[in-house]
Amino acid sequence: MQHTLEQFFRALRAADVRVSPAEAIDASRAVSVTGFADRTLFKDSLCATLAKSSEEVDRFDAVFETFFARDTVSLPPPSASEQGEPSEADMAQVADSPLAQAILQGDSTAVQQAMEEAARRAGVAEIRLTTQRSRLTRRLMEEMGVEEIERIIANARRIPNGEGEGLANRLDEARRALFAEAQTYVARQHDLYAAASAQGLREERLIRKQLNADGGVDPVDYQLMQGLVRKMAKRLAAKYSRRRRTSLRGHLDVRRTLRRSMAYDGVPFDIAWKVKKVDKPSIVAICDVSKSVAAAAQFLLTFLYSLNEVVERMDAFAFSGRLISVNDILDDHGVEQAIFKVLQQIGFQQTDYGTALQDFCDQHLDRLDRRTTVIFLGDGRSNFADPRLDLMRQIHDRSRAVIWLNPEPESYWAQGDSVMYRYARFCHVAKQCATLEQLERIIEDVLRSYVPH
Repeated sequence: MQHTLEQFFRALRAADVRVSPAEAIDASRAVSVTGFADRTLFKDSLCATLAKSSEEVDRFDAVFETFFARDTVSLPPPSASEQGEPSEADMAQVADSPLAQAILQGDSTAVQQAMEEAARRAGVAEIRLTTQRSRLTRRLMEEMGVEEIERIIANARRIPNGEGEGLANRLDEARRALFAEAQTYVARQHDLYAAASAQGLREERLIRKQLNADGGVDPVDYQLMQGLVRKMAKRLAAKYSRRRRTSLRGHLDVRRTLRRSMAYDGVPFDIAWKVKKVDKPSIVAICDVSKSVAAAAQFLLTFLYSLNEVVERMDAFAFSGRLISVNDILDDHGVEQAIFKVLQQIGFQQTDYGTALQDFCDQHLDRLDRRTTVIFLGDGRSNFADPRLDLMRQIHDRSRAVIWLNPEPESYWAQGDSVMYRYARFCHVAKQCATLEQLERIIEDVLRSYVPH
């Protein structure tokens, strides 16, 4: 049973239910106490030790029901001419095939056990791709002994006067039924172990997909990419969500320890340790929502708003010509609809970075202090208008850091109407950010800058 549990843990991990070695040990101990006879108790004991959130409970339930499903193999009944037990002649024909014997005796339990054992030998649980299903189904049938069944069928059909037709027909019908059962079994293993792998391959492709206008996001992929952004943000939040004051064990605070010991006649019963304050990031996001970067802006805002656990304050602004605050729009409509609402207000204007910077400095400059990181998202193309570098200098001087994310490669930053190379002088970091992978890496760098080393 331990091997079965280990395979079950693999299936859970494939379904994005994290199972650590310690949790696997706890689950095995729980099962050793509850036993396997009561299915409900068995399931609850595993769930209590392995699922750590409501989402994981739902995924656990689905995996459990699929993994421990035991479909009874449907064997063809004897023909009307066959009465009671199979004849001695038929049993002699199948003497070398345990599978054929089980079929003739109607022992579906033995056939099911033979299929599961054959699946183990065939390595069906190692399935990774949909294209492997046909090959593994055939290998499973071979491990069960289907070639011996086919040989018996061929020999039975060669018996004179058709005396072997009944045996041949019954075994042939059973062979077809077993093939269908094997296909179902392999498909179930694919759902357990390979579906997540296929999803992972698709996600790996999407996190490297270009977000700019030329490599726009396919509507079919859009929802999956939104989910990817939230998953990435959740991963970073779990990594950097810690108490704002972290204890530095091993660094004794002598003064506080001595003060506390006065209550105990100078005996240091109550030890004080030095602590270091950990600030939460304060972020101001200023996003160009013109056509060329609107998709990237939406994913950036989704990312930042999903970091609510580790971001103390997040102010979001959007512009194409004029600049507006979008905090209320994001709160009222959510990130998915916010860009469309923003475009209704300021969309289809001629992109003007200078005017947007002027609007920000006139109305919101007081939002910046030495704990604020400013994140610009845009291509720096201002249609040959005044870029207002003096305002960029003000933002730079008042902020903790200025980070500019540009969907275009650096080789474009001085071409045409782009003034990105001029803005870059007032940025602590200016990088190309055209994929979700690049976005995650840059946001992680921002969070890391607030954590003491």
